[in-house]
Amino acid sequence: MSDETYQGWKNYETWNVALYIDNERPIYDKSVKFMSTYKGKTPYTDFIKSVGLSGKKTPDDVKWSDPKIDTAELDAKLNEYLTDGTVKNNSDHWFYK
Repeated sequence: MSDETYQGWKNYETWNVALYIDNERPIYDKSVKFMSTYKGKTPYTDFIKSVGLSGKKTPDDVKWSDPKIDTAELDAKLNEYLTDGTVKNNSDHWFYK
């Protein structure tokens, strides 16, 4: 049996952008703020467009809009952020008590 995922994510590209959303404080803060008022159905795609990342790459050279990215996984991740700026499972975020 082999694990078909990358660190629990569909692939490296998805994992990489999720890593930067979680661990780069400015991006994380922007994502929480974005989700506090977001009402659409595609939060990841809309988020990267709204903050100007869609044409850029992570420091690991992964395009934020790479077609390999599982946007449904990242949509679910962003939907975890509550409108009051907290996270449903804040134990996953090292910089929050």
